[in-house]
Amino acid sequence: MKKPFVTKDQLEAIAARYPTPFHIYDEKGIRANARRLKAAFAWNPGYREYFAVKATPTPAILQILKEEGCGCDCSSTTELLMSERVGVTGESVMFSSNETPAEEFRQAADLGAIINLDDITLIPELEEALGGRVPEKICCRYNPGGTFTLGESAEGFQVMDNPGDSKYGMTRPQIAEAFRILKAKGAKEFGIHAFLASNTMSNDYYPSLARILFRLAAELKEETGCHITFINLSGGVGVPYLPDQPENDIAVIGQGVRQAYEEILVPAGMGDVALYTELGRYMLAPYGHLVTRAGHEKHIYKEYIGVDACACNLMRPAMYGAYHHITVMGKEDDPCDHKYDVVGSLCENNDKFAVDRMLPKIDMGDLLVIHDTGAHGFSMGYNYNGKLRSAELLLREDGSVKLIRRAETVEDYFATLVWE
Repeated sequence: MKKPFVTKDQLEAIAARYPTPFHIYDEKGIRANARRLKAAFAWNPGYREYFAVKATPTPAILQILKEEGCGCDCSSTTELLMSERVGVTGESVMFSSNETPAEEFRQAADLGAIINLDDITLIPELEEALGGRVPEKICCRYNPGGTFTLGESAEGFQVMDNPGDSKYGMTRPQIAEAFRILKAKGAKEFGIHAFLASNTMSNDYYPSLARILFRLAAELKEETGCHITFINLSGGVGVPYLPDQPENDIAVIGQGVRQAYEEILVPAGMGDVALYTELGRYMLAPYGHLVTRAGHEKHIYKEYIGVDACACNLMRPAMYGAYHHITVMGKEDDPCDHKYDVVGSLCENNDKFAVDRMLPKIDMGDLLVIHDTGAHGFSMGYNYNGKLRSAELLLREDGSVKLIRRAETVEDYFATLVWE
């Protein structure tokens, strides 16, 4: 069963200073998880985690991860600037974008970031943006197409995702041609990147992806003569949003990748290839809570509990129908004998954090913790209905709480408007 990383008394004290709703992050949990990941891939001397900034674009979080040896995976100008401001620069930055404007290529190059090209047609655009050159170290994104399946069960192969429907990456012939073109233009070190499935709850996903990319790397080395120095396994390692769902074991995952590495890359004379990852959800989701307070109840065809957060604070349930576990603080041991829809105040009927959820009886004023919001929570917020983004707080290792992003004000909302 999921348990909050804060107590009711802690939250009441915090809420007295920082009104709900707010997102709060667990520094101790974040650091411990980063160290588990690093240990799982310590067998690879060049290993580095490039945290996906889009998951939690908050400088205080990036600083913690920097201290734990992580780099940043960026996709936009703003993310590049944020990484630079926390001191993550050079090859500690991976720039993975698509439909990329020239100025972003220039900015990434000026920062010394590794550029990960999404499409072969971007090569001349990159070259023009950089004044007639290409970087000496560069990466290309691969899309194998079709349907990605994993494992075999009584029901057959498990369908993980459909790369063929994804807008990202190059085909097999395209990535070989891209390597040849880039090599001819002066590139000396090459990397391969791919993302085939999201939030996978299987220890076999990364090893399976690794085998695909390791074989591709060995083939491309023979076909093109390019020096492949790194392979980026990207993201996709998931977290258990459901309360009784088993967790992935990152140590087992790391060993599975190691076995594939030793079976495929080492015999191909590529035992010096560095491995990279770009984990956002795995790194942060379990270590963030959205804290909200019950303020209204409605009894019509269903039982509704209205809270002071809404989909603007966490849009995954509204957008994807995603499950996020809810704890009613102080009632963790009470029977879950009431069925509720837990809803926000937006003028949208999908503004629901839970539908037909069995919970303890909720009284007005109760604090609710919505779990696993540390990634793709605050970062996906928006201002529909004039709602204002909440504060972000950090629960530090010593138990103190630090404001790491203040709540928006009406003045912030109006600041970009041009009044007639």
